[in-house]
Amino acid sequence: MSESPLHHLDARRLLCPIPVIRTQNAIRGLQSGDLLRVLATDPGVMHDIPAWCRIHGHELVSAETVEGEYHLCIRVGREPHSGAL
Repeated sequence: MSESPLHHLDARRLLCPIPVIRTQNAIRGLQSGDLLRVLATDPGVMHDIPAWCRIHGHELVSAETVEGEYHLCIRVGREPHSGAL
């Protein structure tokens, strides 16, 4: 079995809601099963992105704080609906 492609999104130095919007836009261009690694500095992403993933059918694989930054890894799922933020 091959590994899922890993994509990166740098959302550092952006404040809410921009990291979530950029995550949404990045995922729109990916395939189901792909991984997206999001780097951010706004602590709100640790709540907002997991909530967004639950609503839109994506899997939050990991979320951790590394040297004052927030690193989240999302496995792209199938969108249950195409609603915007």
